[in-house]
Amino acid sequence: METLKRIRPNFLQKGAKVRLIAPARKVTSEEMLPAIQALKKQGWIPELGDNLYASDHQFGGTDEQRLSDLQAALDDPNLQAIWCARGGYGALRILPNLKFEGIRQFPKWVIGFSDITVIQSALVKQDIISLHGPMAFSLTGNRTDATSIRLLWQTLKGNISPIQYRHLLKPPLIREGIATAPLIGGNLSLLNQLSGTPWQPDTRGCILFLEDLDEYLYHIDRMLRNLKAAGWLDHLAGLVVGSFSDLKDHTIPFGKNGLEIIAEIMETVNCPIAWYFPAGHEKKNYPLMIGETYTLEVKGHTVTLSPQNIKE
Repeated sequence: METLKRIRPNFLQKGAKVRLIAPARKVTSEEMLPAIQALKKQGWIPELGDNLYASDHQFGGTDEQRLSDLQAALDDPNLQAIWCARGGYGALRILPNLKFEGIRQFPKWVIGFSDITVIQSALVKQDIISLHGPMAFSLTGNRTDATSIRLLWQTLKGNISPIQYRHLLKPPLIREGIATAPLIGGNLSLLNQLSGTPWQPDTRGCILFLEDLDEYLYHIDRMLRNLKAAGWLDHLAGLVVGSFSDLKDHTIPFGKNGLEIIAEIMETVNCPIAWYFPAGHEKKNYPLMIGETYTLEVKGHTVTLSPQNIKE
């Protein structure tokens, strides 16, 4: 696909309003307290969705309550960011009824990852940039490291530097090179669920980012082969492989680990591949602007991912 001029929300200034909502799994006030305090420390104004602490079995309220909170936040002209409370499951249930005219008129950051991938993919279809990064729940306990949280605040303020890291592990498939393209993607399981829907992102000419958690190895193989058959991998500009955590196997072993499965399916993909990228369901979860144009450079064991058109 061509590199489009997407809508990037304004970076946050002092006094910016950030609303906490729970479009997926439920949360408690105790779990949200560290996030609320952190927002205040940044000089921002935390707001709570009307149904933030609602509960409907595992969900953060009924589908109607969660949809109401998210739609109200998308439409609010006085809001600068929406911070999703946590993942789990639930966003896909409300996605068909979401309307995006409000956020197109009043752009704002939508922050989260995992289950929030479906919302962020829908925003990509609207040419709106969002932020894959730690959720409010992730600030509770010791779920996210200090560097990831610092980078989250810096990114939201527009103080963005290239992400560079060096790994000493042997990549399962070596593909060096440089690519400049929009970065899209997120959680593999959720992206797989979007295949064939109106919210399936167009990956042609893009850098695709993938991560996942708590899946059987054969599930990873099956989902990737489905994406390959659907043409998702045909014309990639680059691939960024984040963390694939806590993968499971059966008594009879599958025979490959998660990264080996990805490498086998990507054998025919001729583009730079960044392995071991510090984003996903680990303590290291560096923020990525979904829909933003990045330059990906892979040289030996060194990976650099640099956002374009943003002054440091």
